[in-house]
Amino acid sequence: MSALEYLHLSAPVAAALERLGWSDADPMVREAAPTVARGHNLVVVTPPSPAYAAPALAGLISRLSEGGRAMLLCPAGQLDVWATEVHLLGRGSAVRVQVAHGTARAMRRLRGEAIDLLVATPETALALQRRSALGLDRLNTVLLAWPENYEEGESIAPLMQDLPKEAQRIIHTAAPESVAELVERYARRALTLGAPPPGTVAEPVGPVRTVSVPWDRRAAALADLVELLDPPSLVVWSLDRGQHEAIEQALSLQEPEIRLVTGDAPKAQTIVAFDLPTPERLRQLLSAGEVVLLLPPGTETFAARIAAPRRPLRLPSAVDTVTTAAAAQRAAVVRGVEGGRPERALLTLAPLFERYDPSLVAAALFELWITAGVAVPSALPDIPATSKIYVGVGKKDGATANDLVAVLTKEVRLDRTKIGRVELREAYSLVEVPAQEAERVASALNGVTIRRKRISARVDRGAARPERTDRKPGTRNQR
Repeated sequence: MSALEYLHLSAPVAAALERLGWSDADPMVREAAPTVARGHNLVVVTPPSPAYAAPALAGLISRLSEGGRAMLLCPAGQLDVWATEVHLLGRGSAVRVQVAHGTARAMRRLRGEAIDLLVATPETALALQRRSALGLDRLNTVLLAWPENYEEGESIAPLMQDLPKEAQRIIHTAAPESVAELVERYARRALTLGAPPPGTVAEPVGPVRTVSVPWDRRAAALADLVELLDPPSLVVWSLDRGQHEAIEQALSLQEPEIRLVTGDAPKAQTIVAFDLPTPERLRQLLSAGEVVLLLPPGTETFAARIAAPRRPLRLPSAVDTVTTAAAAQRAAVVRGVEGGRPERALLTLAPLFERYDPSLVAAALFELWITAGVAVPSALPDIPATSKIYVGVGKKDGATANDLVAVLTKEVRLDRTKIGRVELREAYSLVEVPAQEAERVASALNGVTIRRKRISARVDRGAARPERTDRKPGTRNQR
């Protein structure tokens, strides 16, 4: 019998929580897990990493083991990392989980009564609701994960208004002041954990180094970081052991100078915080060595509150490793797509597209092309020197081009001469910046406030972005 079962956790979930390194010595486990398992409302204030939600998730999965349906809403970039967290805790339980990257599969499984826990973005959940697949009136629990980082904040209201009054609300946030209205409206009389006493302002500590990295590339980035710094000794700190296997695969831990820890970090040349630490934990890490924080999208504002000064480290990126030859090959393909006459090729390839994924057909043709020794022009006139940054603020928010330029020059420290065309749309904006700086600029813009709105930003890939004012019921904003 697990020592945590007395906290109203099912046996397999309690065992899974222990395997991750949690115990009832942690106040979050003692309070969050049973509160959720008994169906009460809960607000938890922690750094913005899914690992901190393990106790609440353990209570939720245990509750679902007895029946019911729940929904977990998270920012778009965190779907896979939440899927991992749910899998680690739900392994061995009978809870059926669906991580919705789109609506088709989730809709079929919801209508087939084959989902107990839906993990989705607010936009996907709203699309499912509008297609009468979600059935909000049947939900027992909704967990809102860091709602301050949602791209479409207005998606929450239509979802929550149809939720039964007795349904449980759980909110995980790193910015309680930003979600105070949300809590007051949808999670009244909730137990609040982790919030600092009123009037308390924690002074940032440092210095720290920072690395901007996608959520799903944190482990892989460690190998690049070790290669870049080559520290004589390295400690990787994480909140629990949930990602240790991935970290071990990314790093050669046969070297004695690399260690993984979850508690106090021992002395070392470099301490890498895989999960963002609390202010108290950051102080301990700084006492042990030079600290590097991994900053996935949406965590920059929290890092700015707890750490200063911050010095960014730039890891080798895909842009840095692309060769001139590869860029020339892409340019030739673009010219063929935009200026060629594809009718004959499409007639030849159409049967293959029916049998195989078109991307696999394209990859096979590319392989045949480059192995055939066909010369490719070395000049790159068609490769743009700039990239566009999507910024989630537009005319309807009262934003102007001057607002965007001011933020880029003052907050992001981008030279004014490097800012190209600013396209101001109704619900969003597009800003041209140098291609080699696009990822850095997008990462730095995430969480910045323009006209009292906390914005999201990313490098624009050319996907369709229907204007919100023209959006029809039943459609989904394609990101």
